[in-house]
Parts: sequence; structure tokens; C-alpha cells
Amino acid sequence: MQKKTKKFSNFVNKQFDYVLCIIVFILLALGVVMVLSASAPSALAETGKTYTYASRQLFFCIIGIIAMFFLSKIDYRFYKKYYWGIYIISCVILLFVLIPGLGISANGARRWVYIPLIGQFQPSEFTKIGLIIFYAGYLSDHKDELKDFWKGFVKPFVFLIAPIGILYLVQNHLSASLIIGMITCVMMVMAGTRMLHFIAVGGVAAGALVSYLVYKISSGSDSFRIGRIISFLDPWQDKLGDGWQVIQSLYAIGSGGFFGVGLGESKQKYLYISEPQNDFIFAIIAEELGFIGCVFIMGLFAMLVWRGVLIAMKAPDTFGSLLAIGIISLVGLQVLLNIGVVTSSIPNTGIPLPFFSYGGSALVILLASMRNFAEHIKGRKQSVNYKQRE
Repeated sequence: MQKKTKKFSNFVNKQFDYVLCIIVFILLALGVVMVLSASAPSALAETGKTYTYASRQLFFCIIGIIAMFFLSKIDYRFYKKYYWGIYIISCVILLFVLIPGLGISANGARRWVYIPLIGQFQPSEFTKIGLIIFYAGYLSDHKDELKDFWKGFVKPFVFLIAPIGILYLVQNHLSASLIIGMITCVMMVMAGTRMLHFIAVGGVAAGALVSYLVYKISSGSDSFRIGRIISFLDPWQDKLGDGWQVIQSLYAIGSGGFFGVGLGESKQKYLYISEPQNDFIFAIIAEELGFIGCVFIMGLFAMLVWRGVLIAMKAPDTFGSLLAIGIISLVGLQVLLNIGVVTSSIPNTGIPLPFFSYGGSALVILLASMRNFAEHIKGRKQSVNYKQRE
């Protein structure tokens, strides 16, 4: 009688991706230092302790590093088996903010849940990774249909309706919807969807968006986002209101000059930029470390993206390649959008700077996904083998 035995994956003994991990740890270390520097005045004013935000960020760094090493022992192809279930969970978890006693409202949005012993958690951060896994699995299973307009373009976009609808209507989270939509487009193009379909539909969508904004401005509704657009076009028009944050950010960047004023010497972090440890932390980096420091950090992010693209190109299967592209696109797009907002190149979107902006859930999930996709996709030549024995 024949019995099938399984030889387990040899991922535990696979090569270590030193280049990517060194870049991640350098960014992580710089992020903790800059959170400490940027948050000290506001933390002292709000909590009476200078190190409140920095100590929390360091704690979540440790949790994220533990998650990195734990998840690196799981075969990445395990996720493909359950990508439909991951999609459902990614949508349902967004509704947790509606549960009384669990959901938390702040700054006019309901985007967080409170978990005992952990604190606040942002479900949309899990959804970003969950949808990357889903689209990597779905697109790899339907790659023969991607040239067709309805099956390869319209049908994949249908699955975006649920998460983006929940994010926009329930959580008022346009920035997460934007990021998810952009990542999906990148993954679809890389999988083989025709670029012509994006150009044609994108033109129609752009026209509809412009019409929507004109209507909102003329009707005076959705003043929150309209104010952001106006402050982007002319921040000095409302310099004490919607334009305040952008103006203070530009002051910080201009004050930094070529070499910066020195680590810890920022003036704008003294309650001029509200919550400088969050979305506008790059302005503090520019002020304290100057043009040289900004170029160095952007160079590290560029190297990280380059490394991710190489990993995706060397992946022996479509799922692994798309998974790598999705995760590295998440990092790259957030960096571009965050720096664009801080430098007033684009309207404020509320997107954090990866590894730098204060936030536990985003940091832990990002660290876990970085180690997992890099290690597994690089080392999969040693993957699971099956053999028979009598």
C-alpha cells in the first residue's frame, strides 16, 4: 500500500535577505529617533511626559520585529489557498468601528477600534495587506482572462466596491480608498491587464471627479475636503484655518536649508505643526536634517522599492510576483503621496510616511509584511516537495 508523505518546506534554513532587512532596520531606527524628536513638545503638553509617543513607537517596533520573524516561517503560498476568505475578512473587519464600545471617533472620522492591552488599532491597515493578498491570488488564477475588458478589467474592479464603499461611507477614509485603488491598478497592469482599458476608463473617471468637485464647491457641501483642496491651491487664503498646517510645513522645510538646523532643534514642532509625529513628520525631518537628510531618507526608500521590484522579477510564480509588487507599491505610493502633501505638491490626503509616522497598527503590519514577502519569495527554490514511498 502506498502512502503519501510530505516533506515540509525548508524556509527555516533559507538565505537571509540582508540588503532589504538592513534598509528596513535603518529606516526603522531613523523613524523612532524622528518620532522622539518631533513628538517631544506635544507629548509634554498633552501627557506631561516627553517620551510618551516615542516609547509607544518603540514598543510597536519590537512587536513588529517579532511578527516579522514569526511570519517569515510561513510559506507565502499558504495565503493563496485562502485568498477569498482573506478578502471577506478584510471587508468585514472594516465594520468593527461601528460596534459600540469598540469603535473610536477622532477628528471627525471613525477609523479606529480599541483592543484591550493593545490600544487603538486601525482596521484599514489590515485591509490594505488583505486586499493585496486577494488580488495576487485572484489575478494569478485568472491571468488568461486579463486581456478581456469585462473579465480582465471590469470584473476585478467590482471587488473594490465593497471595501472602498465601507471605507468611504462608514469610516470617512478617502486616503485609504485612494491607496487601495492605486495598488490594485498597479497589480492589474503587472498581471497583464491592457493599459488601454485604464486610459479609456481613467479619462471618464477623471471627468466625473472634476464634475463632482465642481458640484461640491458650488453647493458648499463636503466642506472638509473642499477646504483641503482650497488650502492646497492657496494656503494663505485661510492661513489660520485649513491652510495653517501646510504653511507651517513649508516654513519648516524652508528653515532646514541644506544641512538642517540640527537634530532636536526644530522650531515648528513646538505646537505650530499639530501632531508633528504623524503625517507631517517629514517636515520636521527637513527642518532638522535639511536637504541632505531628506535626500538620504528618500534614497533609502528608493533602494527599498528597487529591492522589492527585483524580488518580484525573480519570483518563480505569478502569485509571489504580484504579492511582492503589491506590498512594495504600498510603501512606494505612500512615500510619494506623503512627501507630496508635506511639500504642498498635492492636496492633503492624510497618508502617513512608512516607518516614520507615529502609529502602532500601521507599523506592525508593515514590518510583518516586509519580512514575509522578501524572505519567502527569495527563498522559495527550497520549497515544498512531495514524494511517495511504499
